[in-house]
Amino acid sequence: MNKKGLKRQQQAYDRLSSASFADPFSFLGPYLQDETHALRVWMPGADAVTVVLKDGTGMPMVRDKASGFILESDLDLRFTHYQLAIDWNGTEQLLDDPYQYHGLYAEYEELHTPKEMYHHMGAQFITQERDGKNIEGTRFLVYAPHASAVSLVGNFNAWDGRRNPMQRLDYGIWGLFVPNLPEGTQYKFELKGPDGEGLPHKADPWGFYSEQYPSFSSVTYNHDRYDWQDSAWQQRPVTEKRKEALSFYELHAGSWKRNDNGDFLNYRELADELIPYLTDMGYTHVELMPVSEHPFYGSWGYQPVGLFAPTSRFGSPDDFKYFVDQCHQAGLGVVLDWVPAHFPSDDHGLANFDGTPLFHDPDPRRGWHQDWNSYIYDLGREHVRRFLVSNALYWFEQFHIDGIRVDAVASMLYLDYSRSHDQWIPNVDGGRENYDAIATLKWMNEEVYKHFPNAMTIAEESTAFPGVSAPTFAGGLGFGFKWNMGWMHDSLSYIQEDPVHRKYHHDTITFPLVYAHSENYVLSLSHDEVVYGKRSIHNKMPGDEWQQTANLRAYLGYMYAQPGKKLNFMGAEFGQTGEWNHDDQLQWFLLDFERHQGVKSLTKDLNLLYRSEKALFDQDSDPQGFEWRLQDAAEASILAHERISEDGERVLVVSNFTPVPHEAFRLGVPLAGRYELLLNTDDSLYAGSGFGVAQVAETESVESEAQPQSLSLRLPPLSTVFYKYQG
Repeated sequence: MNKKGLKRQQQAYDRLSSASFADPFSFLGPYLQDETHALRVWMPGADAVTVVLKDGTGMPMVRDKASGFILESDLDLRFTHYQLAIDWNGTEQLLDDPYQYHGLYAEYEELHTPKEMYHHMGAQFITQERDGKNIEGTRFLVYAPHASAVSLVGNFNAWDGRRNPMQRLDYGIWGLFVPNLPEGTQYKFELKGPDGEGLPHKADPWGFYSEQYPSFSSVTYNHDRYDWQDSAWQQRPVTEKRKEALSFYELHAGSWKRNDNGDFLNYRELADELIPYLTDMGYTHVELMPVSEHPFYGSWGYQPVGLFAPTSRFGSPDDFKYFVDQCHQAGLGVVLDWVPAHFPSDDHGLANFDGTPLFHDPDPRRGWHQDWNSYIYDLGREHVRRFLVSNALYWFEQFHIDGIRVDAVASMLYLDYSRSHDQWIPNVDGGRENYDAIATLKWMNEEVYKHFPNAMTIAEESTAFPGVSAPTFAGGLGFGFKWNMGWMHDSLSYIQEDPVHRKYHHDTITFPLVYAHSENYVLSLSHDEVVYGKRSIHNKMPGDEWQQTANLRAYLGYMYAQPGKKLNFMGAEFGQTGEWNHDDQLQWFLLDFERHQGVKSLTKDLNLLYRSEKALFDQDSDPQGFEWRLQDAAEASILAHERISEDGERVLVVSNFTPVPHEAFRLGVPLAGRYELLLNTDDSLYAGSGFGVAQVAETESVESEAQPQSLSLRLPPLSTVFYKYQG
């Protein structure tokens, strides 16, 4: 070898020694030089290396520099499968040399099409052909365009970044195929920044499984192993969700219920206990607060690091698939909270992933969320958009989920969200709208509904941004539904008033009906309303214990009668009195008390009534499905309306928000005939007062509220009653 060649060789060894070699396949593995067949191996710390051929023949390698070994042979190893027998201080290890496998590439479309990316990026189990033999192993691909070098580290190579340098490929991707790695292997990436600076070990952004503190390691996982049993659910007809009865039970997996030792239920235990409970209670869906891997439990999942990994706090990805599978077999849908707005600054995550702000804008006025101390995804970059859209599709395909509720949409839509005037940068037109986020959300929704037409996407959006749940072809964002934050705020504000003062706030409870049909709404009483000193839903109610529970029952009845799908956070269904505590389970002991058992029984009957009466749901998004019967009785704090189905069925709902009963309350109705009682929230079955109401009410030819006939109704105190028109 001439001096120039020796210099290049020394430079290569120097880069290998510092784990900063970007082109290992140009130097390691089999090669042909000056018509001489040779093999070079880099094995720091090894005492000796022997090449083992498929017939068992051993060929000792010669040490070449400190950690390099070389073998010159008449045999062309470029096309021959071989293994390496490595002597580690008297202990032999036999492994396949990764640098004999060059099949690292995937097609451009596979690496850039959101529906395909998660089948190729990260750690994928593949088979490589070598010398007529199929070799199973794991191919690792990671996007780090500005890194000067990347190494694969794990428990298989003693976390030594010198052992397995990755190859720089096209499109900013680095790759390496490691034969015979078992599923469950821990790994991370060791990167050098643009100037060769060392970075913290990074978890795989596409990792399917992760360990908890302190390692936060990614773990290889095979998505093809789980045997799904929910084919009947998956093959159900595609339906128009806005015309269905949808009742969501919002759940935090770590604090719904604990075992006898106070520990978490795992996904399988949760399935076995939760699903019978929810099906008995009549819910249609469970909505899980984020299950994507998050290092800090106290973030409730809203600071995720591993977007592609269900948190291992509660088990493996197979265990989570079992949870979804069992939900579907029981007829229960699964919705996940999804967080594409921001990500935390943990060293092992996306923050400055390749030594640059790869996933966020470097300007803190666009790239740093002041309230949440987290980085904001830079949705103006194509690789960030594709990463997030691919992640949304991934949960639908690989975990069979039914919907995603997108967190913090308002923070994405507005550049000045929660910022003072000098802490944000306008868009190109001088406005506050984030055009990149708008485009990304539209694309995400289009992709979800294209590939999964039975899916739901739901926006948590707290402003009056137009067309959140309108289709993209009509200029909307394309979500299926939007949380009705205005209804939540106004209705809770009203119901917290002492009944004697409610007449002064009557417009607060009626105002949400002004815009009730402007979007496809979900009426949400979420976890955000029962933390940080806000009190539980039950304890927001005024009065003594009996009045609090009666107010809650009346309020729940009113909620189920309003236009919009329903969502309640766990614990509200039995009137939990304490604020939600993520470090403990719900207050299940309250069910020993009659009034809390009554709230639970009422919630169940409301769900069943809601699902059985088309008038209560099939025209939620259509003004034709709602008519006021009484909206201005502020002095009495009484509201009445009718819900109307597409085929003309009618349900009359009357709410009395004072503790004053009425023996004969006159209410005008448009149609003469009989009304039959469906439900009374004050019934003794629900630990109510048992104030008698008519099972059947007949109209009388007495004009009232500009109607030619009317009903004379007995109205219980603090109650909501449902009557169905029978003709």
